[in-house]
Amino acid sequence: PAAMPPGTGPQRGPHQMNLPPFAREAAYAQTGAAFDEGLRRHMLRVYNYMALGLVLTGIVAFVVGTTPALYVPIFSTPLKWVVMLAPLAFVLVFSFRIHKMSAAGAQTAFWAFCAVMGLSLSSIFLVFTGASIARTFFITAAMFGATSLYGYTTKRDLSKFGSFLVMGLIGVIIASLVNIFIGSSMLQFVVSVAGVLVFVGLTAWDTQSIKEQYSENWDHESSQKLAVFGAFSLYLNFVNLFQLLLSLTGQREE
Repeated sequence: PAAMPPGTGPQRGPHQMNLPPFAREAAYAQTGAAFDEGLRRHMLRVYNYMALGLVLTGIVAFVVGTTPALYVPIFSTPLKWVVMLAPLAFVLVFSFRIHKMSAAGAQTAFWAFCAVMGLSLSSIFLVFTGASIARTFFITAAMFGATSLYGYTTKRDLSKFGSFLVMGLIGVIIASLVNIFIGSSMLQFVVSVAGVLVFVGLTAWDTQSIKEQYSENWDHESSQKLAVFGAFSLYLNFVNLFQLLLSLTGQREE
């Protein structure tokens, strides 16, 4: 039988009711249909949050990156380090404070993070051509969509790959930090390729995790926060995948 939807745990399931077999099967079918509908609504909410977050990021990045009065005071002063490191601060806040936030607080923090990420990404308009940025965005969207769809539909348990992917992510971060001081183009290429593989895997893994977490009992407040946190995870995968692909395929300004 289908998994019980959230909030039905304490209630009596069809197998506990004094019903004839055909009535039990009907009750199971009704329960499964309600769960599937709830899951679809939840995933749609996750993707909507993520998409709106990307739109907000894109608008902020474009406006700042194409307006000299805005990007000159930022990227020609030490303020650029604040802008570059601010997204990391938001990631830490989300990771350690999400369970203590209200649903409204989590949404506010998510929108603020997307805006700050837009500030950080605005520098790409100073380095790469607009055409290559647009092309890379659509390539990223296609890769992300296919991988997330796989994570949602596959029956294969992806949790066993989780620790491997996390280790790969840590390796990519360490190598990226080292390359800041070394400045090796070959190491940058290797890091970018490895990073693409890691974030493609994380997209499928996170999508399946969001789906599985919904099957647990969540009240309305928790389900709202769960959707925001799920959107946050997928948003990070998309943005990092976009940046890595841009470093590999982007055409730089002359």
